[in-house]
Amino acid sequence: MSGPLDESRDDEPHPHVPPGSYGPYDAHDSYGPHDSYDAHAGDGEAEAAPRVPVPRAAPDDLGPPPHQAPGDPGSPPPPQPPVPDRPPTQQHAPLPPQRGTAPPEADMPATPGGGTETPSHDVLRSLLGAWALSACSVEETDAVEAHLGECATCADEALRLRDAVALLHTERDLDLDPLLRFRVLENCLGRRPARIPVPEWASPYDAETARLDALLRDIGEAEWNRPVQLRWFEGGEPVDRATTVAGVIGHLLTVDGLVAGALGLDDPLGRDAPHAPTERTEKFWLAESRPVASEVHAPWRNQSHTLIRTVSFAGHGVADLSVSYSDFSLSLQDSLLDRAFECWMHADDIAEAVNYPYDPPRGSHLHRMVDLAARLLPAALAGRRRSGLAGPARHLVAAGSPGRSLHLEIEGAGGGDWYIPLDSPAALGSADHAVAQVALDRVEFCHLVAGHVSPEEAAAGQDGDRDAIRDVLFAAASLSRM
Repeated sequence: MSGPLDESRDDEPHPHVPPGSYGPYDAHDSYGPHDSYDAHAGDGEAEAAPRVPVPRAAPDDLGPPPHQAPGDPGSPPPPQPPVPDRPPTQQHAPLPPQRGTAPPEADMPATPGGGTETPSHDVLRSLLGAWALSACSVEETDAVEAHLGECATCADEALRLRDAVALLHTERDLDLDPLLRFRVLENCLGRRPARIPVPEWASPYDAETARLDALLRDIGEAEWNRPVQLRWFEGGEPVDRATTVAGVIGHLLTVDGLVAGALGLDDPLGRDAPHAPTERTEKFWLAESRPVASEVHAPWRNQSHTLIRTVSFAGHGVADLSVSYSDFSLSLQDSLLDRAFECWMHADDIAEAVNYPYDPPRGSHLHRMVDLAARLLPAALAGRRRSGLAGPARHLVAAGSPGRSLHLEIEGAGGGDWYIPLDSPAALGSADHAVAQVALDRVEFCHLVAGHVSPEEAAAGQDGDRDAIRDVLFAAASLSRM
């Protein structure tokens, strides 16, 4: 083996090799400083000088390192004999690049401002999908984002792809927002008003039937047979009745038929059907024995669509048309508001039975429902007084005059303040004559009016005349029915 690198043979001068001239190889490489060859193998002459590799242009040159004769950098390298301790047919294995060396220039990704050429528009456009999925490398991301600042077409496409990727996230609730249809319709009508719009007073019924329809379309066939407990108050006692999801929709179908009959439309129970809601429902349940989805869903939804179309074409004059419920009557305007309220309450019953999320109506619609209940409270209180279920009137006043009142405060979106006359339904509620105050959450009050919670269980803030507060809370519960 040869000595130090700065020594040379006696018969052939060897140039001085500066330190660090090994290039990308170290002393343990196949062509390192300890390898040598004998120009006259077997003739007994001294060993040849060590071959020192010159610096190489790129590490992917896997052929043997060139060897140049001293003083003749342009001469071709002499033929290389095989290594003595290897078989003659074995070639030198390719050498991998050493750790820390730079990759070949041809494999470098194109980056803006770098040493390589910036990718073309077509290449960057093809990367937009991977960029939207955050699947690009750092260099590709930089190149794409630099391009987006210069190309409006690709920027628009990138935004659309990012929005599409957001829909792929599975951690979100897959249930549709019950208000989605209403918001879409509201947005569309805001851009282009309907030729014949739905009257404002009928919009709560339109919205609540649409929300319930969305719930029914989202449940399975088997869930139509889920048990549902209907609850309401009769007199001073709570009443309940067991049915199914299909039975609840059949109940809504039959009671909505009272409105249909008032408008001259077909009654689903026929001409001789009773007018009391409970009797109508019992008749339908007995005839159908056990209603199923196909027998109630489509007929109920078609009937609600027909009601909306009819009042829309009829104009504003139809709002005062009277609808009879046997024991009482309501104007068509208040009747559709009452039907919207009952649709919401029974949709809440169904949602509870099938474990479905369901929100209260929008604030403006809920405010109208609360207002209807507040307007019905004086008559309900007078009816309970006639039946001996409420305390006697204390200070009778002339019709239209202010009298003793209760301040009903409903909290939350859709709430407000109402003053309920206590001694006569014809009296005028007045803040100056308030003797008591009740504060209730909007949903809590609606559940009280629907008979879903008892007056004693209503979480109410109370102040003032306790008898007046009790009478009004029980009167609110008495507004409920099947």
